[in-house]
Amino acid sequence: MTAPQRTAPVSVILGALGSIRSAILPAAAIAFSGIGGDGRYALAIGVGMAAALIGTGFSWLGWRRLTYTIGESDVRVESGVISRTARAVPYERIQDVSLEATPLARLAGVVAVKFETGAGGGDDLALQYLTAAEGERLRQLVRERREDEAAGADPGTPADPQAPPRAEEAEVLYALTPKRLLTFGMFEFSLAVFAVLGGVLQYVDNVTGVNVWDVDLWRSWLSQSGETVASLGPMAQAIGAVAGVIGLIGVGFATGIARTVLRDWGFTLTRSPRGFRRQRGLLTRTDVVMPVHRVQGLVIGTGLLRYRFGWHGLSFVSLAQDAEDESHVVAPFAQMEELAPIVATAGFDLPDEGTRWQRSSKRHRNDRAVLGSALFVLATIAAAVFAPTGVFLIPLGLAVLMVGAQLYAWHFRRFALSDTQIFATTGLLSPTSRIATRLKLHSVEIAQGPLARLHGYATVHLGLAGGSFAIPGVPLADARALRASILATIAATDYARIDAPLEEPALTL
Repeated sequence: MTAPQRTAPVSVILGALGSIRSAILPAAAIAFSGIGGDGRYALAIGVGMAAALIGTGFSWLGWRRLTYTIGESDVRVESGVISRTARAVPYERIQDVSLEATPLARLAGVVAVKFETGAGGGDDLALQYLTAAEGERLRQLVRERREDEAAGADPGTPADPQAPPRAEEAEVLYALTPKRLLTFGMFEFSLAVFAVLGGVLQYVDNVTGVNVWDVDLWRSWLSQSGETVASLGPMAQAIGAVAGVIGLIGVGFATGIARTVLRDWGFTLTRSPRGFRRQRGLLTRTDVVMPVHRVQGLVIGTGLLRYRFGWHGLSFVSLAQDAEDESHVVAPFAQMEELAPIVATAGFDLPDEGTRWQRSSKRHRNDRAVLGSALFVLATIAAAVFAPTGVFLIPLGLAVLMVGAQLYAWHFRRFALSDTQIFATTGLLSPTSRIATRLKLHSVEIAQGPLARLHGYATVHLGLAGGSFAIPGVPLADARALRASILATIAATDYARIDAPLEEPALTL
């Protein structure tokens, strides 16, 4: 066991800067409001200085009182200024070890190290900040200790904690070039910038005397603008309308490209003897390692327009989650032939011509069509009774459209079971495929609502660590056969040796 260690001293400065950043908005609010009268600027500066001093003090105390220890069987972290907290996480419970560096952290040459346990959220263990070299060394050391425990090595003779990380040959499986990144960003069309503008307007409303939500104010402004536009003539108005639409589209494309570049710049997925490694990010750089045996399933998604051009995204389902509690994205924008090597390296197979697909029950299809169009049918009846002649055709047309969409979508709701895997696809305009290995399924549940019991179909829920896998509308007899087949695989699996090759019995429906 190593002696307790502290994080990098520069953590104190970064923590203090975080406190100052949090005080900027309150200080600006004081400076631009009537608080303090003529002395409001001095008061704002005083608030900023006080936040800097207090933040630096607490940051230093927190740094002094936080230590981490690399033990023989676990990682231990003790922290707390007034109330002390000690937490130990065994190596066998650590799913992934990821490194993340914000722009300031990158300038300082440090990273945040996160030990992902699969519990999610604040239950994961994190150290902020370590030097980049120490973070990489610690990640390699934890992985070696975890593998030694899994292999049954003597924990009394661990690897040297001060030894440099082993050199590993890495094979690049996927990389986003700048050209493809730009193309990807164009498909990520977004108008989120207007939500940001709304937040800015709310801030202006709080710190100034201008009520931006005053309806009369906007009505007056629009009235004046309308008079100006009306004086320009029809041609100028048409040109202005077209320019406005083009500007809106341009903002959407620019926002999508900017978000994509910030998130996925330098996106690289490599495969080493220890697992997958994903690096991405322009300002905040993340470095995530995913051991192969921790991959529980795959999700292949696409978008409304991307699907028409053959572009798909691949994510790994594991106990550890990516940002925003999503599965780990390993290839966000690729053709299917580019995904195939990644899927094969993860130990999965894509469906092929020999895959025996089964569709959901036709009764389930009909029930979805009826329920989906019920609201429009009621609106049609109401319009026919109370609305002017012909208005009922609008909700009636929507009801017919909904029925047609549900009937067509049925062709995309299907599933298949092979000797080792289970496949499922859903989605009409942008199909999503899910693949799970039968060895790593934990449970099988058959759920039926009132209509399902009446019409003899069910939803099959598969217990998959780190994600969900549901197959709706399965005929009851097939659902029971599916459950029996998967339970037979579970019963034949030695979970103590899940990472070792296992000869699985050939079980089919």
